[in-house]
Amino acid sequence: MTGLRAIILGLALMAPVLPASARDAAVERGAKLVEERGCGACHGERGISEMPSTPSLAGQQREFITLQLVLFREGLRDVPAMQAPVEGLTDEQLEDLGAYFASLPHAPPPDRGQRDKAAFDSGAALAERLRCGVCHLPSLAGQNQVPHIAGQREDYLAGTLKAYRDSTRHGTDTQMNAVVQGLSDAQIDQIAHYVSQHEGSPSQPR
Repeated sequence: MTGLRAIILGLALMAPVLPASARDAAVERGAKLVEERGCGACHGERGISEMPSTPSLAGQQREFITLQLVLFREGLRDVPAMQAPVEGLTDEQLEDLGAYFASLPHAPPPDRGQRDKAAFDSGAALAERLRCGVCHLPSLAGQNQVPHIAGQREDYLAGTLKAYRDSTRHGTDTQMNAVVQGLSDAQIDQIAHYVSQHEGSPSQPR
């Protein structure tokens, strides 16, 4: 865990607010990398995923994407589909990818279903009880290394929360595992429905 904390600290130090000119250059480099690495095949054109259980990345927090890509590259997150796309990329290139996806307009997936009021209200009550808005903000748009989850794919959210609950996935700490410990599948599905239907607000590119 010491090595992981060092990575997180390093990212915090190398991810300051970017001036507009530097941000634009990073976005342009990131767009080229997305094309070269075929990111759109799974995460969708312009970062809006239409693939089941695959997250949308448009409008995501720059630092969060960079951190996850570092974890993939270093083998600290075991997602076989992500091994080839990040192989050989430098820290700067991973930051460029984060800048690119953060620059895209956030939008829900085109196959998002209709809101179920009962499930939405139950999920909202659970999210409030679990204080999801403390880290993810009331808008659920995230901040820094905390992801933008509003409008994310419902199937991806449900699968991720169940993986945290079952300790088959860990974040940079065990906070998410503790938050969802003891929740039933039905409760997690309600939270996922609420979050996926939450409009939130766009994150600001930095």
